[in-house]
Amino acid sequence: PAGMALSVLLILLLSVLYEAVKMGKAVLLRRALQALPRSLSQEELVEPEEGDTDPGQGRWFQYHVCQTLFHVVQVVLGYMVMLAVMSYNAWIFLGAILGSTLGYFV
Repeated sequence: PAGMALSVLLILLLSVLYEAVKMGKAVLLRRALQALPRSLSQEELVEPEEGDTDPGQGRWFQYHVCQTLFHVVQVVLGYMVMLAVMSYNAWIFLGAILGSTLGYFV
């Protein structure tokens, strides 16, 4: 019983973390879009102008890299939760559902 309770708690926490990563990815997308330069010419993307006062303009690539890492973490967590649910254990399934609900609510 203790092992099952620990397993359900772990799946619950993984589901909450999955939802948190999903939200973090959305926040990074918004920041990346704000940091995107107004001009999409190759010169603007590679080297911002020296007189440019917008510090976020050159950061769009860093935001994109962070989004990529968040995506990889989200996919790995999603597959881990899916594999746990595919054990066809009702308690594990309920832990995943409850964790996803709590993660979305928070």
